[in-house]
Amino acid sequence: MRIRARATATSLSVILLVAFALRLGYAWEEQRAIPHVVLANVPFQYETGAIAYSLAVGKGFSSPFHVETGPTAWTTPVYPLLLAGIFELFGALTFHAFVAAAFLNILFSTLTCVPIFYAGKRIGGLAVGAGAAWLWAVFPNAIIVPFQWIWDTSLSGLLAATILWATLSVAGSRRVRDWCAYGFLWGVALMTNATLLSGLPLLLAWMAYRARKRDTPWHAKTALAVGVIVLCCAPWTIRNYIVFHAFVPLRSALGLQLWLGNNDLYRDKFPGWLHPIDNVAERTKYIRMGEIAYMQEKQHEAIQWMLSHPRREAELLKERFIAIWLGASHPFKDFLQTSSFLVRWVFVSNFLAAFGALFGIIILFRNPAYRAYALPVAAFPVLFPFASYLGQALLRYRYPIDPIVLLLAAIAAVRSPGLSATS
Repeated sequence: MRIRARATATSLSVILLVAFALRLGYAWEEQRAIPHVVLANVPFQYETGAIAYSLAVGKGFSSPFHVETGPTAWTTPVYPLLLAGIFELFGALTFHAFVAAAFLNILFSTLTCVPIFYAGKRIGGLAVGAGAAWLWAVFPNAIIVPFQWIWDTSLSGLLAATILWATLSVAGSRRVRDWCAYGFLWGVALMTNATLLSGLPLLLAWMAYRARKRDTPWHAKTALAVGVIVLCCAPWTIRNYIVFHAFVPLRSALGLQLWLGNNDLYRDKFPGWLHPIDNVAERTKYIRMGEIAYMQEKQHEAIQWMLSHPRREAELLKERFIAIWLGASHPFKDFLQTSSFLVRWVFVSNFLAAFGALFGIIILFRNPAYRAYALPVAAFPVLFPFASYLGQALLRYRYPIDPIVLLLAAIAAVRSPGLSATS
């Protein structure tokens, strides 16, 4: 019985089934509570939905505000194209399109268990792999976000977890096709979520180092992976140069993101009233100036504000750091004020995940058995959130690295001194 129970607890199929059931159950209950006419429109009213709508009606990759503003590079193309395909099949801005998009997000979130399972198994054995996958299966962020955000978030989480797994697996490979596939994976990831670029240089450097230690021709293999990444991104970059007459390698909206979090009107939460999608004056200015000039001006204003308000900027950095890792800039006050059990569970889960990840990183660097994997795993929680520290600290922005955060928490739980586990 004990052997059978252990086999069930470490079965990836069982974990996937539970993860899928939890996400589908949450979505079912939510769609029963929200009018379908709302679900047919509201989730698609943001930039990704607006661009997908423009694609679906034949107006190209353009108009991120549901008004005709011309071509855009607001976001990278993969998810808007995917959403446009859903519009083609199920109708634009319909309840059926929402169901299809949410179901696809649920699949992405569920399948994230797979790379985390195998990455954890490679690092610390079966117990770590299964522990990481179980944590992801029941993590409230991973259950809520696929339904609540029709965005690239769920796909980005799957890609980030797969990148970690591939990094650990391909580093010692001598096969050219493995390095080409690794480069292609990165190319797809960058065309889905440009923020993932933050970890690319360090992960490639780590892979080159590991290949060199194993007497693999690391120069050629690394150059090959980089070449494939460039080839994947080049068509989008060329399109942007032709359209805007400016070098926009991935996306254009970073200047606005920086300004929204660094101005005189910012307090301690996302200033949605300043965003061009809601602010008529800003939208008019965006249309008049053009996307590239508007973003450059916003970036300049944000940097100037940050340099002229160093004390306030330090406060904001602290608040955003707390918000990214604990769910809000004042998590304990918000925890006590809310009456929602779900919201409180989100706060508790993120608190435990954050400190579990911290201890997991410490264990990886201190334990000689795992030290070889410490750098690529720690790179995600250390490097990826910097964009949020400087701009917007929304909990969903952390979602792409949450699978790795929970992997670290599993390492802390299973491999902490005094705890024994059989791999």
